[in-house]
Amino acid sequence: TYRVADLSNPILQDWVKPAMKKANDEVLAGQAAYRAHERCWPAAVPGIDVDAFAAPIFLYQTPKEVVFIMNNGPEVRHIYLDVPHSQNPKPSWYGESVGHYENGDTLVVDTIGFNDRVIDNYRTPRTTQLHVIERWKISPDGNAVDISVYVEDPGVFTTPWRAMHRWRRVQQPFVEYYCAENNNNPVTDSKLVPI
Repeated sequence: TYRVADLSNPILQDWVKPAMKKANDEVLAGQAAYRAHERCWPAAVPGIDVDAFAAPIFLYQTPKEVVFIMNNGPEVRHIYLDVPHSQNPKPSWYGESVGHYENGDTLVVDTIGFNDRVIDNYRTPRTTQLHVIERWKISPDGNAVDISVYVEDPGVFTTPWRAMHRWRRVQQPFVEYYCAENNNNPVTDSKLVPI
């Protein structure tokens, strides 16, 4: 089964479809589908919410921030708690994330300030107008985290869209993983070292 973009999706603006069609054609011709991690690119947001590719995400919280560490990068994302956005956030892969808790059990994260290099696995482009709101809530049994994602990018989409995802909660050690040119690949090199 090939994973290709649905170019008939009515929320895509016309200018994004040619590049996505080219990516579809490459996959259908037998080339490997695009995955950010396979190219050592950040998953960005909301990709980090849904595309860990069988690698864990570690969450650490202090009184002033929540830190997400995706083990297979490693990629680090900071969510600053109970503060407003900066006047002019510096564009970046993960943007500027600020969060707060609602009802004591739901982490609400608002992210702006993305660069225009963020793309998903279907090579859907994004612009610096990208705005993402995430709601993270632990399931009633405590064994999962449910994530609701709201995405708007008026430079790419004709309307905002939503997605849902569920992560299983487990305890496991953080291990070293490196992704850089000319380094051994932990997927094929079993020399993972627990930290």
